[in-house]
Amino acid sequence: MMRTWQITTVTDAARARIALARLAAAYGVPTVERTRLAAALSAHLRQCLTKGGTWLLTLDMAGSPAEEGLLHAVVTPSPDASAAAGEPPWEVTVPCPEAARTTESGAVEDDAAALAEALLGADEDTAVVLDKLSEQEDLVAFHREELHQTNQGVLALHAELDAASRAQREAFAAERSARNEAESARRRLTFLADASAVLTASLNHEEIVRRLPDLLVPEYARSVDVWLFDHEDDEHRSAPHPAAAVVAARTGRPQYAADHPGGLPGVDDQPPSALDPTRPLLCVPLPTRRAPLGVLTLSPPGARWDPDDAVMLIELTRRASIAIDNARRFEHNRDIAETLQRALLTDLPATPGLSLAARYLPATHGLNIGGDWYDAFPQRDGGLITVVGDVTGHGLHAAVMMSQLRTALRAYAVDGDSPGRLLTRLHRFLHHLQPDLYATAVIARLHPDEPTLTWAAAGHPPPVLRLPDGTVRTLDAKPGAMLGIPLTQEIGDHTVRLSPGSTLALYTDGLVERRAQGIDPGIERLASALGGFRSAELDADLEGSADRILHPLLSDSERDDDVCLLLCHLQGDAAP
Repeated sequence: MMRTWQITTVTDAARARIALARLAAAYGVPTVERTRLAAALSAHLRQCLTKGGTWLLTLDMAGSPAEEGLLHAVVTPSPDASAAAGEPPWEVTVPCPEAARTTESGAVEDDAAALAEALLGADEDTAVVLDKLSEQEDLVAFHREELHQTNQGVLALHAELDAASRAQREAFAAERSARNEAESARRRLTFLADASAVLTASLNHEEIVRRLPDLLVPEYARSVDVWLFDHEDDEHRSAPHPAAAVVAARTGRPQYAADHPGGLPGVDDQPPSALDPTRPLLCVPLPTRRAPLGVLTLSPPGARWDPDDAVMLIELTRRASIAIDNARRFEHNRDIAETLQRALLTDLPATPGLSLAARYLPATHGLNIGGDWYDAFPQRDGGLITVVGDVTGHGLHAAVMMSQLRTALRAYAVDGDSPGRLLTRLHRFLHHLQPDLYATAVIARLHPDEPTLTWAAAGHPPPVLRLPDGTVRTLDAKPGAMLGIPLTQEIGDHTVRLSPGSTLALYTDGLVERRAQGIDPGIERLASALGGFRSAELDADLEGSADRILHPLLSDSERDDDVCLLLCHLQGDAAP
């Protein structure tokens, strides 16, 4: 079905619009689509009327009434309207879901009632559109609220993410800071341990004082000065000391002298030193159990110290003080021990027909004094008692016991007892006097007028005898056990024939024993060295011979034990 309207005036346009609306309604076009179609047509017709001329509206309904069709509207200029010639047509197509309910649905009456009805119908359509619009506005408002809530959630999520990011950055920063602090603490502890090992490795207090600046400069101090109260050389005695050092010595507390507060834990602040006002000074007393030994004064490597570095320096000073105090105690005890040692090692007697040479070398470690000893003294019948012994342990206690054994031996020898009998009596004496102290010894008796050597040993390395022809024998007949052990024993004598030119060597294990080799190879080396001399050399210079024996035997020794050697040479004119 097709219908056409000629439009020249506004009234024609209104009638065409009403016809289109009625026809769309008759074919079941939805209200919103119908209103949109009518509004679009009205807007276009207004433009056409503005341009002037005659316009044609054609409505074409395609499709059967029983099926869904299409409503096609076209506005074109009238063929005789020259003003609108060449104007392109306006057209629109809408689906029609229903068949027409009236056969004259497109007719428009001219009476007022029909126009009013059309106007009311248009208002109803507008009301429906407004309702739809209101629904859409509500929906839009709902979605806007949802979008707002979503945006708020997104903002909150961003805020949480930002907070989490900041917390993570702070955690990373704290971790880095903690790692740096741990590394600094490890570095300080490592330095403190290494420095302590260096300081305690020496038993010379002057060497410890010399090592302190080398340890601290330049990493922890620019300069280091050690002020020892009772050991000042001429330079330190005449040099003035900072006032803060004097305060530290008087109070026993560390002092910091500078033109600014130090903020160092456990350290008192003092005005800058008048000796050098521009340089901060840290004055730390060297503490001991009795009174400070002195004061350590340091200047910082930079503008000031890190508080943790200052704490470490104070601790190092405490350890240095302990090392210095221990070294001084050791040096004092060593001086006493060496004095006692020199007093105990008496001069050898002059015996006609016999030459004696003795050597004693203290260990290179410890107090430089031990229990090794030698002695030689004549008996009433003209015989000569020679002895070499070794008291277990080192230090003053061992030296005192060695002195008591030597005194006891001389007392027992007055009765004329043989070497075995003398050792038996020394064993009982030591066991009752010091049950927890032991000793070894070898005693040999020689007489210029008798061709016999009598000896006895108690847990001691065997004597070595060089015969006039250069043959060397190790006198290793069965010895007794160590002196002082909880065992009843009678130590026997052994004898060997002597000829003029014979040489007897008594010694302690420090001369021949090596940790990695034992004692037997050392005894063989001693025998070889003694056999390498000519009898004429021994007759002429027994002292020099003793030195020439010691040097090769001790060339590979760490000297961690005392060394004692006693040579007894029987003079002989015809010796080779």
